[in-house]
Amino acid sequence: MGRIIAIANQKGGVGKTTTTVNLAAALALARQRVLLIDMDPQGNATVGCGLSAENGPATVCEVLLGECALREALQHADKSGFHVLAASGDLTAAEVGLLAESSRERALARALDDASEAFDYVLIDCPPSLNLLTVNALVAAQGVLIPMQCEYYALEGLKALLGTVEGVRRGLNPTLEIEGLLRTMFDPRNRLARDVSEQLLRHFGDRVYRSIVPRNVRLAEAPSYGMPCVLLDRSAQGSAAYLALAGEMLRRHGRSRSQPVNALEGPLL
Repeated sequence: MGRIIAIANQKGGVGKTTTTVNLAAALALARQRVLLIDMDPQGNATVGCGLSAENGPATVCEVLLGECALREALQHADKSGFHVLAASGDLTAAEVGLLAESSRERALARALDDASEAFDYVLIDCPPSLNLLTVNALVAAQGVLIPMQCEYYALEGLKALLGTVEGVRRGLNPTLEIEGLLRTMFDPRNRLARDVSEQLLRHFGDRVYRSIVPRNVRLAEAPSYGMPCVLLDRSAQGSAAYLALAGEMLRRHGRSRSQPVNALEGPLL
């Protein structure tokens, strides 16, 4: 089974979707078979991959409600080299529909049983809240990647998220662990950012990725082109950071790059 990672933080605007899309593309460049699952009703990750929920066979909404198998709902992001389970505003209806289910927290985990063997990495872009959709992602995942800005309020939000992760681990998913903390939108000229970064390193040690994502205009521009920044402009500082993050992740999991990083896979399913 591939590594299933939820990218989560209940604080908005910390780079969850940017991280999910660019990390997926960077791993695909390293010849990994990648599935990106968009669990945010805003569907930003879907758009950022150059796809549309309306043009696909189905969305994560139908998959969660058991109306469609996950394999049948996948789209291939041809420019990026990975598969996507798209989301739209209908995902809010799925959350409401799941409330009537007896094992509503395990809907995504059940769906992934159908396809997880086909991928090396499954990255789940979570909404910016600790709702039922996020809980589904945490129950399905093996690890949680937490993007966060190095500021005071981010530390407060981190405490709440870690509490949620611990609650899910105790009650629903005992194998869940912290995959890593990723410092995003980092400005080394900001003293508070440096201080918070040092606190994270002292407290979490090796769980903090050494790769740091800086503030970068190209990262913000890339979604308007419908493609990850690591493909739009490989020379951008943000692209370099996510390529480094992918390499760091592969080393942690003991997976070597069997092909050059500029090689793309075709459709897998």
